[in-house]
Amino acid sequence: MVPCGTTGETPTLDPEEWQTLISIAVEEAAGAIPVIAGCGTNNTRSTVSNVQKAKELGADAALVVFPYYNKPNRTGHIAHVKAVCDVGLPVVLYHVPGRTGQRLSADLLEELCRIDGVIGLKEATGDVTLGLELCNRLADTNISLLSGDDFTFAALMTHGFHGVISVLSNPAPAQTVSWSHAAIQGTQEERQTHRTALLPIVDFLFHQSNPLPCKSMMEKMNLLQHHARLPLVGISENDCTLPVGWESLQ
Repeated sequence: MVPCGTTGETPTLDPEEWQTLISIAVEEAAGAIPVIAGCGTNNTRSTVSNVQKAKELGADAALVVFPYYNKPNRTGHIAHVKAVCDVGLPVVLYHVPGRTGQRLSADLLEELCRIDGVIGLKEATGDVTLGLELCNRLADTNISLLSGDDFTFAALMTHGFHGVISVLSNPAPAQTVSWSHAAIQGTQEERQTHRTALLPIVDFLFHQSNPLPCKSMMEKMNLLQHHARLPLVGISENDCTLPVGWESLQ
């Protein structure tokens, strides 16, 4: 479970709401599955503080996005990650250049992943070539390579990625798990079946700013009310044509 990832509109949460969401996730998980709390900011002090609080609340790991907007140099990235890891809570790094404005090289990503305390990397460029290079570079480690891109995660899992932190898994958790299993253990026919059924759903989920389409779909499934906090505004009925097959999601 990944409470306070950016799909949950974390930038608009106040500190009390952030803590409440993590506490609820820890309580619901009840030790049966790991809880990875979204903790990253573009300020090392606030990120360290978030990781310390997540540790106190019982999270199993922290998801830490690389600092956005201020674009650290290589030395700054290394110092930032080391400071976060010093808290003592396992860290999953998060590489999402489309949000941070800075794409890191495979060489730097490898160095950051080898810092003591880092247990995983969420790689969200959707660049399969980069993913394959990371598989090679980190093959001698225990780093969990997690895709952050719903369009390409299955392809990467066939080559060594260990999983995905996805948007699709919110409205379609069972199907996402099945697609993941098919990517690793299934036949070509099984992978094609999942791809054919689920890619139209993924297309819909990203046709406007995330998480607006996801919330719209989940409202139709009676799972939540479709609200968003400014500067995001919920999608109107006129702008929301759900894809074929959404009714079968579970």
